[in-house]
Amino acid sequence: MLLEYNKVNIYQADEMILEGVDFQVDADQFVYIIGKVGSGKSTLLKTLYCEVDIDKDDAETANVLGRDLTTLKRKDVPALRRDMGIIFQDFQLLHDRNIYKNLEFVLHSTGWKDKKEIDDRIDNVLAAVGMEDKKFKCPHELSGGEQQRIAIARALLNHPKMIVADEPTGNLDPDTAEKIVGLLYEISHTGTPVVISTHNHGLIERFPGRVYKCEEGKLIEMTDKTNKDNNK
Repeated sequence: MLLEYNKVNIYQADEMILEGVDFQVDADQFVYIIGKVGSGKSTLLKTLYCEVDIDKDDAETANVLGRDLTTLKRKDVPALRRDMGIIFQDFQLLHDRNIYKNLEFVLHSTGWKDKKEIDDRIDNVLAAVGMEDKKFKCPHELSGGEQQRIAIARALLNHPKMIVADEPTGNLDPDTAEKIVGLLYEISHTGTPVVISTHNHGLIERFPGRVYKCEEGKLIEMTDKTNKDNNK
C-alpha cells in the first residue's frame, strides 16, 4: 500500500476540516477526490506532501510512500516530495526561462549533475506528454493546456512513486481538460498511481477509477455508487 490513512483527523489552522479519514491508494490506481469548494479536497491533498501537518494524536495510521507522517521530521519532507509528482491548477512554471530551463532547474535542485543525463531525462518526459517541440518555448508562448502538459512532464522528472494533482483542469476548457486527465489516466496504468481532485464529474465516466467524496466533514468512498450511476 503506497498510501494508507486510518481514522485521520485533518485540520486547517485550528478548524477540523475532515474527521476520521480512511483513505488507501496502491500502485496502478487512478483515484478521484470530489466535493464542493471548501469541502476539504485540497487540504487532504496537502497532507500527503506535508504542506498541512497531521498530529500523531489525530491519526491511527498516516503512511505515505513508506513514511509515517505523524513522526516525519521537517528535514525529511523534501525527500518525500521528491518521490511524489505534484501538479497544481495554476501550473507554477517559472516565467523568466524557457521550458528546458524550467525542467533543468528542477533536476539541478534535486541533485542531478550530469548534462547528458539531464538532457535525456528532459527529452523523455517531454516526449511522454507530447511536447518535444516546445522545449525552447517560454511559458507565455504556450496555451493553458500546453502549460499543464509541461507541469505533468515536470512532475514525472524524478520517476515519482505517486502523482498528486490538485484541480489540474480547473483553468482549462472541457476538451483540453479531457485530454489532460486522459494523459494522467495513461500514466496511472504504467504503475504510477494518480490521486486527482476535480469538480468535473463527467471525467469519472470517461476515465473510471476509485472515487472519494469530501462531504460534511467526512471522506466517503463513492466508487460503487458512481460506477452504478454511470452504468444506468
